[in-house]
Amino acid sequence: MTNRILVLVCGAALLGAACSHESDALTVSAAERPAAAASANQAAHKTASPADRTPAEYREITIPAGTVLPVSLETSVGSDISRVEQPVHGTLRRAVVVQGVQVLPAGAAISGHVTAAQRPGRVKGRGRIAMRFTELDTPGEGTTRISTAPVSRLAPATKEKDTLQIVAPAAGGAVVGRIIGGKDAAAKGAVIGGAAGTGYVLSTRGKEVRLGRGASLGVRLTAPLTVRVKQ
Repeated sequence: MTNRILVLVCGAALLGAACSHESDALTVSAAERPAAAASANQAAHKTASPADRTPAEYREITIPAGTVLPVSLETSVGSDISRVEQPVHGTLRRAVVVQGVQVLPAGAAISGHVTAAQRPGRVKGRGRIAMRFTELDTPGEGTTRISTAPVSRLAPATKEKDTLQIVAPAAGGAVVGRIIGGKDAAAKGAVIGGAAGTGYVLSTRGKEVRLGRGASLGVRLTAPLTVRVKQ
């Protein structure tokens, strides 16, 4: 009888110790859960890509239509040296600022193409060159399509010069004719001299127009342009 009671007491003691150990393990596991969750959150935050944080670092600003971009030409163009669709390149001469914020830096690349290259005629017409810019390097975005008005240049008129080139030979012919044979000869000399002057004008073209590297242009936006700038 005494042995049976002793066995029961020992069994109860062992069962109690086991229950106490299990309770301690559960308590430790529960205590570790918040720390494990915090560690997981920190790991997720550390592995977040820079792109996930980009929106908070930038804001969008719109450059309104009608804004004139100050461009310095990098490609020489001319009525006699260019062709339609020929690429044209330039850079911004100075930064573009909107609402006190620099939205485009000085030196930003801008590009487009020739839209017209017209040589002057022998009788009429003036040399003309025109181009349009369609792409602009914007901060953080690379190349952006833009809408702009064409930029064109026209050669100066040569009408007065052509008149002098006709009149001068005619006057010279009249003088020579008068010296040689009187009034009739003077009239004939004027006609001959005038014909020579007209022939010279018809055989020569008017002035060409050229824009060299470094030429200053004003490129007007015809549509708003939205860019992202750092906060």
